[in-house]
Amino acid sequence: MRRLPGRRREAVLMGRSVNAPEVATAAAPVEIEIKLALSPRLMPRFRRHPLLRQAARSRAKLYTLYVDTPDAALLRQGIALRLRRSGRRWLQTLKAGAGSGGLLAERPEWEMPVSGKRLKLDLLPAEARSLLPPEAAASLAPCFETEVWRDTWQLNHEGALIEVALDRGEVRAGARVCPIAEVELELRSGDLPPLFDIAERLAADLPFQLEPRSKAQRGYQLVGALPCTPVKASPPLLLLDAPASVSFQHIVRSCLRQFEANLPGLLSTSDPDPEFIHQMRVALRRMRAAIGLLRFMGYTKPDWLGELKWLMGELSVARDWDVLATETLPRIQAHLPQPERLAVLLEAAEAQRRAANDRARAAVTSPRLVPLWLKVERELALLPVSPATTADWSRAALRRRRRQLVRLGERLHELDATERHAMRIAAKKLRYSAEFFAVWHPKAARRFIRHLADLQDVLGVLNDAAVTVRLLSELAPAGEAASREAVGLVMGFLACEQAYRLARLEQLWREFHDIPPYWKKGKPPLPAEVHAED
Repeated sequence: MRRLPGRRREAVLMGRSVNAPEVATAAAPVEIEIKLALSPRLMPRFRRHPLLRQAARSRAKLYTLYVDTPDAALLRQGIALRLRRSGRRWLQTLKAGAGSGGLLAERPEWEMPVSGKRLKLDLLPAEARSLLPPEAAASLAPCFETEVWRDTWQLNHEGALIEVALDRGEVRAGARVCPIAEVELELRSGDLPPLFDIAERLAADLPFQLEPRSKAQRGYQLVGALPCTPVKASPPLLLLDAPASVSFQHIVRSCLRQFEANLPGLLSTSDPDPEFIHQMRVALRRMRAAIGLLRFMGYTKPDWLGELKWLMGELSVARDWDVLATETLPRIQAHLPQPERLAVLLEAAEAQRRAANDRARAAVTSPRLVPLWLKVERELALLPVSPATTADWSRAALRRRRRQLVRLGERLHELDATERHAMRIAAKKLRYSAEFFAVWHPKAARRFIRHLADLQDVLGVLNDAAVTVRLLSELAPAGEAASREAVGLVMGFLACEQAYRLARLEQLWREFHDIPPYWKKGKPPLPAEVHAED
């Protein structure tokens, strides 16, 4: 992902220069770290890694007590407040944005010594105290605790000081326990590129996995304050006068966070809620749609796009079988006077669905995922600043995306199934782009997106029917009469349904085509946030 020649180059991380000499300020110290999960059986191999051989190792046992109010007021504010004992020393720490998790975390952190196992909120600087809910201090109480053995190495690389920590232990909440086995790479001083250098060298030799949950998040899940439920997309707040490249960083990071937020749910059980995979696919599709907008800033496509397509493909197989087994076939069965006639197909589809889910879980725990994530995070962090503003970029992108959809929609009566699929993809790309840039005029954008979503839904149902036909050919052996009969019932139902869907599609297209593009209204006086629905 690079700029074409002749443009100014300056690396930024979410609007902050990565060439700054320090990663923290006196007012708001910032913790920047990469966190990766590692199987306990591989920890001896990690300790012998050539990068760590020449560095001195220290070892400590860390006991940490997390506190919050009975109704988790700090969690709702994205704050983690803790007391940690290392040897005889106690430290009090407050982290803001502590719920963000993710591979690359950047968040304000205030830490100071205290005399014992007791909070001293008056020692926090005013900026940190202002983040605490006013009523929280009086009702703070122990919530959960962690105990880990930590091995630490200090690495000097390309002018940066990087602390490498290997943690093995557990989070405890009464009798409930969650294991900890992870590596943290923290940038103590210097620039970001050396941090990625070290992480990528380690990931090339060891099969790390993503662990998007912080220790605090895992503790809150143990006590039931943070349920593991599917997470929908939430577009970031963009500023129209900000550089387009900075907005692109925000958009892609929001996609990464959505994917990561749904990962624990997918891995939590052998038969997870299908919505976890769906939302992870949504995150990747939105990310790919954002990458497609790079050309409007004069950037080339990234070299990791092939790996992203691989991951999308693995999840798409699972999603197709989820839709067939849990939505399409049950919906058709509910309309049949003899629903048991689809039993043979449902049983076969369910077996394929479980196998496809196993394949999806294998993909997201594959050694290929962490190197991909590191490449994405590195390129985002070092993305050259675009001279174009977000307003210029979004206007060009939305105009082109709408034109692509209109070109197909005006030929709606002539489209075959393949062309309707192309129209569905065009509608999806426009919808995601419209959600990214809803800041132009949120109210008008919501109306535009709602009509576009209705259009996309009907196109999606028509596509599901085409996918169903393909999957049925894999399910029904030619010699089994019961299977052939069930397939015939499904095909007949879909044929009858298609006539209605096509008529509905024409109506929705006319309604959408009459809506004026909301981005032509001019700049809004203030930015606003719009939440996506998918």
